Amino acid sequence: MKSDSVKKGMQTAPQRSLFNALGLTKEELEKPLVAIVSSYNEIVPGHMNLDKIVEAAKLGVAMAGGTPIVFPAIAVCDGIAMGHVGMKYSLVTRDLIADSTECMALAHAFDAMVMVPNCDKNVPGLLMAAARVNIPTVFVSGGPMLAGHVQGQRTSLSSMFEAVGAHAAGKMTEEQVDDYVSHACPTCGSCSGMYTANSMNCLTEAIGMGLQGNGTIPAVYSDRIKLAKHAGMQVMEMYKKNIRPRDIMCEKAFLNAMTVDMALGCSTNTMLHLPAIAHEAGVKLNLDIANEISAKTPNLCHLAPAGHTYMEQLNEAGGVYAVMNELNKKGLLYTDLMTVTGKTVGENIEHVVNRNPEVIRPIDNPYSETGGIAVLKGNLAPDSGVVKRSAVVPEMMVHEGPARVFDCEEDAIAAIKGGKIVAGDVVVIRYEGPKGGPGMREMLNPTSAIAGMGLGSSVALITDGRFSGASRGASIGHVSPEAAVGGPIALVEEGDIIKINIPENTLMVDVSDEEMEKRRKNWQPREPKVTSGYLRRYANMVTSGSTGAILK
Repeated sequence: MKSDSVKKGMQTAPQRSLFNALGLTKEELEKPLVAIVSSYNEIVPGHMNLDKIVEAAKLGVAMAGGTPIVFPAIAVCDGIAMGHVGMKYSLVTRDLIADSTECMALAHAFDAMVMVPNCDKNVPGLLMAAARVNIPTVFVSGGPMLAGHVQGQRTSLSSMFEAVGAHAAGKMTEEQVDDYVSHACPTCGSCSGMYTANSMNCLTEAIGMGLQGNGTIPAVYSDRIKLAKHAGMQVMEMYKKNIRPRDIMCEKAFLNAMTVDMALGCSTNTMLHLPAIAHEAGVKLNLDIANEISAKTPNLCHLAPAGHTYMEQLNEAGGVYAVMNELNKKGLLYTDLMTVTGKTVGENIEHVVNRNPEVIRPIDNPYSETGGIAVLKGNLAPDSGVVKRSAVVPEMMVHEGPARVFDCEEDAIAAIKGGKIVAGDVVVIRYEGPKGGPGMREMLNPTSAIAGMGLGSSVALITDGRFSGASRGASIGHVSPEAAVGGPIALVEEGDIIKINIPENTLMVDVSDEEMEKRRKNWQPREPKVTSGYLRRYANMVTSGSTGAILK
């Protein structure tokens, strides 16, 4: 046992005295020490129930012969952090979570881990840590929120943000907005659409690190507690068989994850997180592969914000495994890969049935023949830009219009809500990238304002920042290189014609190379927005969005 280094022999007597101070018995110390990494807190709705998940996972570990010991991981609620300085602190927590979990796991010589995340950055941060530490590890999340109900319609957090835009446009009264406030988010759990949290939780199943249902069983269902017990039991089986994260998270597993991503129509943030997780696992995941996978992967699901179905319905339809089984009918997955179940991908999905072809389209009747995400390139995004294609209305798949240029999110929101953005415009928000933000803020407020004001089918938004999974429309993020390092987005001027062609994966500004070079010579770097603290260190260390915003 790895933990023998702190438990066995005369030289570990001091450590054993400290275990004694914890109240651990000799019998407990004879068993493997299993870390339960708890993201529980009382500020994130997706995490307020994790104490129950943690207790269930502890019980599962103990029943299977391990000694469970809890330590914490932090979490930021993207919804609460949205639209103010707090959003600068969202993406950056991914690396804090990975770093601190690595420190705790290795400093205390744990033999295995059960990761208990739920929202946005916790899942990728803990997957990064799992790859680094590389001891038997299983993931069990807190589960998604149930959909809200407003005026007889299912709804979610994205509707809440769009209601604010509708109010600004005079289309909704304050009382109507209050109705959404009271009913859009009715339970604990990660927000109920295919936003970033649920996207990443679903991909734990696709990549092989979570048990069946981890991405879709609602937070308030008793099945979620049973899943946590099984996760605790299963990590002990992994320990006995020495199945480790890097045995599971191989290159083909990441390609499977990206394929399932395309079928589900996941958040564009997965295009940041998958390369970062792969990097920690020693796998190079080039975003150029995304369009190759998308070209052959049908989009089978339209969950909110792309459509009017929610996570609870995906769960009832058979969940992620049912989607994977549909994909496997056309041989789109690598099925011989090991997973946390101790079985292969093929064995896991073999007998899973699609119980609702309206929620999970059959492989021969997809929403589209191509996947839910597209990576765009061109003279405006030489490295990459990312768009959730499945959430773009048909009339915006090809669009050109004049650039309306803003150097921060706040200025753009003021212009949108002030009625200064009109049909046909292309809103450009720059100096919001990983370095320039710093922290690569999500732009849910401006996209929701655009949608709420009725401009979602006629206005595009381009940024070197990123988007919430709740954003919809022609919202192109991760434009790289970013403005802060002199990328072409820094050189765009008011009125330049921007050409978007999502089917052809291109993003262009209609300005000659000579003119762009002239502007480049006149461009001067901006003074850093943050000059102290963690964000300053992060800005100094972070790389491009096109490489997953990993740290140097």
